[in-house]
Parts: sequence; structure tokens; C-alpha cells
Amino acid sequence: MTETTPGGDWAAQIEAQRRAKIERFRDSGRSPLPVSMRGDAFPGLEYFEPDPAYRFVLPLHEHDEKETVTVETTADGEQTYRRWGEFRFEVDGESVALQAYRPADGADRFWVPFRDETSGETTYGAGRYLDLEPERDRVDGEWILDFNVAYNPTCAYNHAYECPLIPTENWLDVAIEAGEKEFPAEPAGADH
Repeated sequence: MTETTPGGDWAAQIEAQRRAKIERFRDSGRSPLPVSMRGDAFPGLEYFEPDPAYRFVLPLHEHDEKETVTVETTADGEQTYRRWGEFRFEVDGESVALQAYRPADGADRFWVPFRDETSGETTYGAGRYLDLEPERDRVDGEWILDFNVAYNPTCAYNHAYECPLIPTENWLDVAIEAGEKEFPAEPAGADH
């Protein structure tokens, strides 16, 4: 359960990633936003200030049996994952654990979705996601679990997208005041 203080350019890298995402959402033809919310109409994205207290370097405690888990989606569909392992760490003195899921197609990456005490208050109500890839997020056999890069699923911006819901075992009773905040506009396709 280690928290590490990242190098001096860590916050600058986080800010650069955020600026790139904002530009992509505002200007790209591949933005998840409808055309009517792009360009000058783009409402922006909001984030917590980068905070190294929400960046952890942890072992993944692999499960002996990697159970198949069916996750419901926002469009009444289902997606299948394998519950691969668990990250254990502390937030504000509270011991917490998050399950890491691997896509059922065997892709070499992990999906770490979570809801926390900020969900529905300052962050997206359905929860946020972290994606972990070995070449980017693994150092000396441990994983970088950095909530400063937590992001909203695409359905937070546009209800036309189908997003997997957060399994209840990844609902935390602590506030993760890091990463992306709630989208500052009503998602497209919402009923008014």
C-alpha cells in the first residue's frame, strides 16, 4: 500500500493530458459530443487539481479463480469481464479495495471502475473509470493507480452511448477528490 510522490513533471503531464482531451472533445470529429455541443458551444470539462495523495503504486492481488462477471450497461445491455484481482489501499485513513477487471476477450489491460462519496455531488453520479495498461501503468511489478486520471464514461456526455455500470463491489465509502468532475452541461439526448 504505497503512495509515491511522482516526479516534478507529473502534474504538468496530467494538465497536458487534460488539455488534449478538452481540445479533442471541442474540435474533433470523433468527439463523443453531438456537433451542436462542439466548437464555440463546448461547455468545457472540469477537474480536481492534481493531487499526489490520490496516486498509488500497488501490487495487484490476483484472485486464484478469475471469475467471469456480467456487468449491466446504461442501455439495458451486458458486458462480460473477468474479475482478475484487487487493489488495496487507504484513503484518508480508511482501508478500501477495488476490483480490477480484464475484458473477457483477453485483452492485456484492466478496467477499474468506481463510485465514491463524490458521485452525484461533484462527480458523475454513475461513477468513473480508470484504465490500466501494462506498458504505461506498471513499474517494477506494481501498478500505478492514479485517480488524477479518473474519467467519466462517454454516457456522461451523450446518452446515445452505452456504458458499463459500476459493479457494487467497487462502490467506495470514501471521497476520491481527484480526476474528472461532473460534466458541466446536461448530457445530450437527456429527457427534459
